[in-house]
Amino acid sequence: MLKSATLLASGLLAIAGAAAFAEGETMDTVVATVDGHEITLGQMIITRAQLPAQYQQLPDDVLFKGILDQLIQQQLLADQVEGMPKRVAAALVNEERSMLAGEAIDDLAKVAVTDEAIQADYAAMFADAAPETEYNASHILVATEEEINAAKARIDAGEDFAAVATEISTDTSGPGGGSLGWFGKGMMVPEFENAVIALEPGQVSEPVQTQFGWHLVKLNETREKEQPSLDELRGEIVAKLEEQAIQAALAELESAASVTRPEEGAFDPALIKNMDLLVK
Repeated sequence: MLKSATLLASGLLAIAGAAAFAEGETMDTVVATVDGHEITLGQMIITRAQLPAQYQQLPDDVLFKGILDQLIQQQLLADQVEGMPKRVAAALVNEERSMLAGEAIDDLAKVAVTDEAIQADYAAMFADAAPETEYNASHILVATEEEINAAKARIDAGEDFAAVATEISTDTSGPGGGSLGWFGKGMMVPEFENAVIALEPGQVSEPVQTQFGWHLVKLNETREKEQPSLDELRGEIVAKLEEQAIQAALAELESAASVTRPEEGAFDPALIKNMDLLVK
């Protein structure tokens, strides 16, 4: 919007009651005129929708007066420009192209993104998925093999795993009895993961060496990982269906259209930064 912040702010300073309209008004309803140029209710609605969020929270009477003043002021200023500057014409072409493309995308989305399509895509995501196991484990981490062997001997003799972990483990999980909580495959280093997978719930591993030191691992329990719900994935699915529909439509439209592109090297890419080309 041309000087939108300044013009709107000046309009909002003079608060007045909004014009009252009868039922049945349309977007073509003329609200005001400036030397014969019509300002319509539809133009005001679009202007309001494009305002920053802080302005949209203002009372309706304030916004009505402010927006109407803004549009009148813009028209008064626009009338001072003779003819249509080329840069303005180019911007209007871009704006029209973008808005019409947005309409086409909305139409594609209405067809492609249905409840049935969302349900089908959700089902397909897990149709061939094997159940994934998650593990709840605890561990003791020390620096040397001698220390881990001594810890293993204590546990084999009947000492509580969590108590030994709290006493000697150098990992941040030590104060919590060595508990690592739940994790799935790929979340731990391979040596540690392999040790966990080989255990039955309640078992303690032999000493395991990783890049972090020496471990004893206790598998507490396992469970099957729950798949995400449809509601959790709905946004992702909708975006995917829309993108697929758009790309399919674009491929079909371009194959049927006459499209010419410049030959490689025909234009210097830096030209798109040359603002001096935007002359009147």
